[in-house]
Amino acid sequence: MGALRDLRISPRRVIPARLLSVRFARSGGPGGQNVNKVATKVDLRLDLDGAVEVLGEANVARIRRKLPNRLDAEGALRVVADEHRERRRNLEAALARLERLLGDALRRPRPRRPTRPSRASREQRLAGKRRRATLKRQRGRPARDD
Repeated sequence: MGALRDLRISPRRVIPARLLSVRFARSGGPGGQNVNKVATKVDLRLDLDGAVEVLGEANVARIRRKLPNRLDAEGALRVVADEHRERRRNLEAALARLERLLGDALRRPRPRRPTRPSRASREQRLAGKRRRATLKRQRGRPARDD
């Protein structure tokens, strides 16, 4: 079985393996007789309270805010993997998924810089409005000539 490894969130951020806990259970789905005998499903948890020393209070709060559906009753971040028939591959899948989730949650969005429409786009919009108004005006009843 593959051992737990440190999570590399970014080149500068690494979460030590000691903050992770893993449980194994029997997995459903395909696998023949293997499914009923071998515990291949991986339940991986990250202790967010312990991660404060590595990530900082603000980043842990950000993770809790962005991933509320992945938190268990104790406040640990939980990832489950059971797509493979082998325990080792499921563990690697869960670790990779946790790395990706944390990386996405900690990535700060780029600030939006307000822009103005260009002169050409404004003129184009107004010309389109004029065309549409003319078209609708022509649909009406013709004027009566006395």
